[in-house]
Amino acid sequence: REYEEFKVRINALVAKAQKTPEEGWTMQDGTPWPGNNSRDHPGMIQVFLGHSGGLDTDGNELPRLVYVSREKRPGFQHHKKAGAMNALIRVSAVLTNGAYLLNVDCDHYFNNSKALKEAMCFMMDAVLGKKTCYVQFPQRFDGIDNHDRYANRNIVFFDINLKGLDGIQGPVYVGTGCCFNRQALYGYDPILTEEDLEPNIIVKSCCGSRKKGKSGNKKYIDKKRAVKRTESTIPIFNMEDIEEGVEGYDDERSLLMSQKSLEKRFGQSPVFIAATFMEQGGIPPTTNPATLLKEAIHVISCGYEDKSEWGKEIGWIYGSVTEDILTGFKMHARGWISIYCMPARPAFKGSAPINLSDRLNQVLRWALGSIEILLSRHCPLWYGYNGRLKLLERLAYINTIVYPLTSIPLIAYCMLPAFCLLTGKFIIPEISNFASMWFILLFVSIAATGILELRWSGVSIEDWWRNEQFWVIGGTSAHLFAVFQGLLKVLAGIDTNFTVTSKASDEDGDFAELYVFKWTSLLIPPTTVLIVNLVGIVAGVSYAINSGYQSWGPLFGKLFFAIWVIAHLYPFLKGLLGRQNRTPTIVIVWSILLASIFSLLWVRIDPFTSASAKAAARGQCGINC
Repeated sequence: REYEEFKVRINALVAKAQKTPEEGWTMQDGTPWPGNNSRDHPGMIQVFLGHSGGLDTDGNELPRLVYVSREKRPGFQHHKKAGAMNALIRVSAVLTNGAYLLNVDCDHYFNNSKALKEAMCFMMDAVLGKKTCYVQFPQRFDGIDNHDRYANRNIVFFDINLKGLDGIQGPVYVGTGCCFNRQALYGYDPILTEEDLEPNIIVKSCCGSRKKGKSGNKKYIDKKRAVKRTESTIPIFNMEDIEEGVEGYDDERSLLMSQKSLEKRFGQSPVFIAATFMEQGGIPPTTNPATLLKEAIHVISCGYEDKSEWGKEIGWIYGSVTEDILTGFKMHARGWISIYCMPARPAFKGSAPINLSDRLNQVLRWALGSIEILLSRHCPLWYGYNGRLKLLERLAYINTIVYPLTSIPLIAYCMLPAFCLLTGKFIIPEISNFASMWFILLFVSIAATGILELRWSGVSIEDWWRNEQFWVIGGTSAHLFAVFQGLLKVLAGIDTNFTVTSKASDEDGDFAELYVFKWTSLLIPPTTVLIVNLVGIVAGVSYAINSGYQSWGPLFGKLFFAIWVIAHLYPFLKGLLGRQNRTPTIVIVWSILLASIFSLLWVRIDPFTSASAKAAARGQCGINC
């Protein structure tokens, strides 16, 4: 009963907060709340549970609870989520400075009370903990339709891809459900063993393995590592060097570097700089508690990050709407490892967009972030080769950022079956028996790999098929748009608006959002592909009926590819029709227009006919001779 009463009070407060008064919110003393203008307000911090906070029923002190709103002013770049996370790092370092941080999105909640203990098993391990930058949990969702029409659960990614990366250098950071080592966010190098410092497989095979020295040589290796940094860690401070320094915090700091160099890296806050050297967390003993709140306000000011390394080498990295990929990549490039923790009971659960348009906009944002990284200096194709990033981990990151480019050949492959039906040509040219054998072996190996992955991970055939379907849906819409938007943003400076993804809501009934139509230009390319293939099937069957029995054999091969494309786009077709099975007129008009243009262009070009055949055809004058 107490829980139900508490739940009613919380829901009442939420309902009240959603109705903003016309004159804005006021504080208890009657003055306007400084945050009424979300784009122009000072930094605000309210300590609900501080050092003298409340106690639980067993008399144990409750954790600190602090509300933080960073300063917002017009004319400043606030860097969206990445900037907010960096502000929280600094505030927490000044006020409490815990050694570990938990990052959970606002639409996620704790589903397993023992999740943090499982993460701490890795973070506080005597050997593993010194080189673990974060522990990533898989994302699990509530409110998704039973058939997961738009692959919102991302089962293949979370249960196959990330599990596989856990055996290399660790999973990529996915932006939520992640427990961090604070020292990794500060840009420090990990404490690696001699085995970790061995060259990767390519260097070892070309140059031979490094000879291992005696135990007395460990210090030399550590010093050599401290000097030979990766380009992502300049300047970087080795935590082991701090431990070997003379006792006393002030002496250690003076031995490392000048105060000016520290401020250039971390910003002008002596309290925060002092906190960065506390490897085990906690407030430095020389800190005056009376000044902490004032210093916390200072570190969330708009200009604090100016001329510092925030967002470049430390904290969440700026430069992409998918700051999670960049941040994890920089850590792995320094030599840190990450851990994938999959407890039997999901650690966190959240909501996901079950509406077609919202889902495509979410995928567009992810793909746009990947294109931004691809065209930046942090691209895994050329960045960090002097670091400790393993080859297979680099390939995984490359795959993470280049996948939107596959939308271009994917569009071509989805249109070719229809064009072949319209022109009477076949998509695959005649090949020899030897080439056919290699062709078949290639497809058998791909199928065998997929089956082994499903058996190993426990992913069902239905989840795998949903993932394949939405890969085609996203590839022919959101990924294609992301390529062009990314090029415009990076090369021409034309920025696109960032919108927070709308999540599922059950206010109008179970899965009501699933059937709501929301107009977006992302719907046009897949609809065009559908119409072109349907028209191609009708044209192909009509031609076979008129041509006789002998034309049905070649037709089946052409029909197979066209039907295969339509089968992949079937969830998109269901979402387009909605609950009333009606497609908006604007989508139909645009799609038919594009389908007609592409079909006429294909017939005009006629790529399957040689130049000599075209010349001979032009020489025939018919009945006019």
